[in-house]
Amino acid sequence: MFSIQRFFSQDAKFFDMLEQSATEARASAQLLIELLKDREHAHPLDQFALARSKDKRITEQIRQDLVTTFVTGMEREDIDALAYALYRIPKTIEKFAERFNLAPQRLQNVDFTQHMQLVDRATATLCEMVGHLRKMPPLDIMKELMDRLQAIESEADHLIIRLLGEVYNGKYEPVQAMFVRDLYDLLEKIIDRCRDVGNVISHIALKNA
Repeated sequence: MFSIQRFFSQDAKFFDMLEQSATEARASAQLLIELLKDREHAHPLDQFALARSKDKRITEQIRQDLVTTFVTGMEREDIDALAYALYRIPKTIEKFAERFNLAPQRLQNVDFTQHMQLVDRATATLCEMVGHLRKMPPLDIMKELMDRLQAIESEADHLIIRLLGEVYNGKYEPVQAMFVRDLYDLLEKIIDRCRDVGNVISHIALKNA
């Protein structure tokens, strides 16, 4: 049987960097939760940019190391795909923060609580999945985590449909409705990015079982 532990014992650096990348994605989500608590005025977004730039550097370092590492426990394409999928999360979160920060006072009556709970759960789950890669647990453990992630995505899909119904049925004045619709789209993308990470990890787990 193929032993990913044996092959990866010499380059645990990839596991370290992937886990760091997942941590940055989770940190970005926590920053967003804090940002949404205050709608009175715009906020500096330096921390979002910092989290995204840290993740970008990690992704670039992974790609550089893949060029100089001759033996890896996972296929190079899989490592690269996972690094890129992780990077897209803080990048999308930063984009949401930038849009939100344009006019937070227009969002006083918009409740993002359920969305944020889902983003929190999704990023926590993907961090757990990335952490498992180091020892590659039985497939049923990875499947359980992927099922959890898919359930979160399904819950988010139902939520967005309900909330869009409120937008289209006149709950908000026209300009605010456009603003809210744009933010809902970005929140949906954040959850989708988390699902994408889960799909890559599931693919890796199956390939290396």
